[in-house]
Amino acid sequence: MRKKIYFFVSGTDTGVGKTLITGLLARYFRENKFNVITQKWVETGAGRGNCSNDILEHIKLSGASFDLYKSFLEWMSPYLLKYPASPHLSAKLENKNISVKKIERAFNILKENFDVVICEGAGGLFVPINKKYMMIDICGKLGIPVLLVSENRLGAINQTILSIEALRTRKIPILGIILNQVDKKQKELVLKNNPRVIKELGRAVILGSLPYSSDKKILYPLFSRSRIGDSIIKEYRKIYGNR
Repeated sequence: MRKKIYFFVSGTDTGVGKTLITGLLARYFRENKFNVITQKWVETGAGRGNCSNDILEHIKLSGASFDLYKSFLEWMSPYLLKYPASPHLSAKLENKNISVKKIERAFNILKENFDVVICEGAGGLFVPINKKYMMIDICGKLGIPVLLVSENRLGAINQTILSIEALRTRKIPILGIILNQVDKKQKELVLKNNPRVIKELGRAVILGSLPYSSDKKILYPLFSRSRIGDSIIKEYRKIYGNR
């Protein structure tokens, strides 16, 4: 029986490419014959409907059919909030309370039905979802490792190492770091230096770097050639063995 894999994709900030990376990873696992699904615990600025915009993007990037997931939408998108802000504020404006138990239940249902569950966060690790919990707290409660996506730019070293330290302080396993270039104007010297320094000072596994592209279609071949998916499986097995 195939071993199962579950992990959380967090950013070092908002807008760093978590949705893109999650979708590309879903495609990798699908093409390697894993039964894979993605999840977005909380999405703000979601508008109407019963499915997260980010979930729709995951499915599109993965190349899968939307029909495959129709019966799981309720658990793929536990919370959809209209106002584009931090989850705790968006929920307050709608007189809602985000329940960690509901997120945990949704996650466990997906775990029971799929080989791989990739959960995308909202913003960074310390984004609050209510008066008590932040995103990082849910990762700890569910006992899942974190994949960090960092925007490859000036400032990435500080943000990434702070996130690494926060996870280590809470004893949450780190699968590795993916650096994603969002802005094409970044200096080449900085882009090349960031991964090396983060690896050395953060004592972290750099899974790969993605260049800037306005066309997402050309990114998957680059993603695939860099063997990021293979590296994630390797790191996961290193942490958890063959559980």
